[in-house]
Amino acid sequence: MKKITESTEFNYPIDAIWNIISDISRSDWVPGVDKITLDGDTRIFEMEGMGDLVEKIISCDEKNYELKYSAIKTAVPIEHHLALIKLTKSGDKTLFSWSTEIDPEIFSDAIQQGMRESLKELQRVLDS
Repeated sequence: MKKITESTEFNYPIDAIWNIISDISRSDWVPGVDKITLDGDTRIFEMEGMGDLVEKIISCDEKNYELKYSAIKTAVPIEHHLALIKLTKSGDKTLFSWSTEIDPEIFSDAIQQGMRESLKELQRVLDS
């Protein structure tokens, strides 16, 4: 199992970012996702050419600004996936920390690239 971590500081208040992240049906900051459908505690990502990705939302903790989720159905065979997004207030800025555990490790580079691209899109959404 491999653990991947990405961190970025945004020049936006924590609540502005949390409003985007905690809306688990929102897909505008996740590249390649056409639509997200919710079904109870799961969200289904529809992605052209890649099929559906299904994630279980483990927790969406407004008090601690944390979103924890796990991919439970993917186009590739993964044995373990667990991700945590945590926001921390830093003055007028926000530290965005995103960690993912993945097994098998062969998928770690693709997951990390997806995390980086999502952070770039999040910046674009915040700026617009």
